[in-house]
Amino acid sequence: MLCVTTWVKLKGKRLVYLDLSTPLELIGRSREFQEIVEVLAKDGDLLIAGVPGSGRRTLVRAAAKEVNAVVMEIDCIRATDGERFVQLLAETISQNFDNQPIQNWVTTSTSEYFVFENEASSKLKLLRGLNQKQLWQAFEFLLKLPQRLAEDDDKRGVLILYAFPHIRSWDRGGLWEATFRREIKVQTRISYVLIATIAETNNHVEESNYPLEVLELAPLAKDIIAVWARGILHTQGLTFDPRSKALQLFLDAVQGHIGDAMALIRRLQGIHRPNDLITEQAVQEAIDGLLKDLSMTFESLLMLLPPNQVHLLESLACDPTEKPQSREYIQKHVLSRGGSLQGALIGLQHKGLIYSAEQRYQLALPLLALWLRQRLV
Repeated sequence: MLCVTTWVKLKGKRLVYLDLSTPLELIGRSREFQEIVEVLAKDGDLLIAGVPGSGRRTLVRAAAKEVNAVVMEIDCIRATDGERFVQLLAETISQNFDNQPIQNWVTTSTSEYFVFENEASSKLKLLRGLNQKQLWQAFEFLLKLPQRLAEDDDKRGVLILYAFPHIRSWDRGGLWEATFRREIKVQTRISYVLIATIAETNNHVEESNYPLEVLELAPLAKDIIAVWARGILHTQGLTFDPRSKALQLFLDAVQGHIGDAMALIRRLQGIHRPNDLITEQAVQEAIDGLLKDLSMTFESLLMLLPPNQVHLLESLACDPTEKPQSREYIQKHVLSRGGSLQGALIGLQHKGLIYSAEQRYQLALPLLALWLRQRLV
């Protein structure tokens, strides 16, 4: 933790006060952090949208800690069907609350649906072989359990669901989602936080019965990233060489993306000794090494995309534009016209790979953009 403060001038227009006594990972997100704290404190429910590495998890975990809430987390990518969703929910509840009240709940009310893994385990398991009616009853019972446990312990709870829209791949009618949201809404001690991609802000339809407050995390300003990076390096006795363009190269590479910035900082820390000056050459070496390490991941990512999305992604990486639908851009990059191009844009946004028109369709993962440009040279 740093114990200094500073003013940062953003885009030559205004001064923003940065309190560097804030944990480093929250610098530049104080407004968003306070907003999440306020929502959780009043038992509100929230959709936090952003690209991977934008700080979604860090923010909500820190905010939950601020309001002294029990944190329960579920990765919905692992929820391949209703049965698996119930099992994940049972596990996360049992791992975050005292064991004895849950054992009593099973013994007195739900022994036909749930059992503990073994006598020494606190891991709650869904019984195998339940039919659809029994599975649904188990789900409804389980949804009420966090509120009951929180009341017994005089605590608050925050249920964080990563990639929650993924359940719609099997919850086609939306019954599971609607039931889940309805139950959470009436609970006075449990908040529901949905962590999703930037596309979810466009897909989210405001429902008067189960409203969610929406918070979208945009890229951080370069000035803020610069202060953050200097602060991190300062704790290791390192600094950018002020006579070179090392800092500018670093900022151009990460484009306000805190996850990529942290990865590059770790790389720089690994190749420098205390009291070293970080040169432009050193930053480039760190970037090249990081891209080499990520190459297989990026290759695998491209293999999962339809060819028209790959082609569009490459075009936007090498030739950023606010108007990919323009005739000139389509002709220049030999893109498909009409619905195919619009479908590719929407598909890339859904996957969190590009921003929407408001962010000029820029790639959401700066290191991926760098890698694509190098690959196509």
